[in-house]
Amino acid sequence: MSTEGYVLHCYGDEVYARHAVASVSTLRRYDTTRPVALYCPAAHRQYVEEAGVASLFERIEPLPEAHRSIVGFKHHIDRFMPYDRCLFVDTDMVWCRDPDPLWQQLQAFPFTATGRMRADFFFGGPKGAGVLLDMVLNRRGRTLRRFGLSYLPRVQAGMLYAQDRETTRTFCATAQHFLEQAPDTHFRSRLNEGRSEESCEWSMAMAMSELDLHVFSWMQGHNTPQLDFIDGLTTYDPDFEHVVCDYYTTPFVHDLRGIPNETIRDLLIALLTRLPGWGDQMRITPFVLHFGWLHEKEPFYAFAERAWTQCTSAESV
Repeated sequence: MSTEGYVLHCYGDEVYARHAVASVSTLRRYDTTRPVALYCPAAHRQYVEEAGVASLFERIEPLPEAHRSIVGFKHHIDRFMPYDRCLFVDTDMVWCRDPDPLWQQLQAFPFTATGRMRADFFFGGPKGAGVLLDMVLNRRGRTLRRFGLSYLPRVQAGMLYAQDRETTRTFCATAQHFLEQAPDTHFRSRLNEGRSEESCEWSMAMAMSELDLHVFSWMQGHNTPQLDFIDGLTTYDPDFEHVVCDYYTTPFVHDLRGIPNETIRDLLIALLTRLPGWGDQMRITPFVLHFGWLHEKEPFYAFAERAWTQCTSAESV
């Protein structure tokens, strides 16, 4: 029988192993049968085993040094497919509902990643006013023409799904190829922004365009696979057992949730939602709440430490 399973990875400080445990503890509220694999350094495996929580994972496999980075793992997921159908998820995710409907949707695709069909100019580009020059000069369009691409999707690599191994291998090789061509694109290196790791997403987006692979929309109303956690737009309890998010049906308004300044964000939303139809709003519970924004991670950090304590205490009883 074919198997469906979740794949997580962690490296670096031991806190990320605790995050993996915390994330899986929320998954087990809803899915107690599908296996979970964790790829990590030997030190993390020992840490989890000594804490008595290794039983949360069906298997804990070594993560080679060469793959202990964002690009090192995400561009090589074809090497980390222990199940017939694999759902790769980040460790800074909280599960909010039964994932069965999500698996039913995903099984239609040989490979897919969450995102949207069209990337904006901020995707892989400058995050400040410099984006205006990219727009005026249409550097995005120039990159597409140079590589013979007809569109550029927006990829959010926190959730990837793979079941066809050959398609996944081809995708990974293509993404690696595009990353090597970075100097010939308009994309900016995140290393120049003070980050410690390079982004994998724009090269993955180009690979999906080149191979014409389906992008699994992250905006699907009540079937939304994941939403970024935004404190002012999310109703939740400390343990994230009951989560409801504000969801604007106009994508432009929805995207304003990413503005770090709460006052500016709420003002722009208040103004734009006065336009006819732009104020349409739903209250939804996504399958996953993703703590991808650095300035919004504190609630997850606090929860992860509590979850780790609860899991380790339970195992020691």
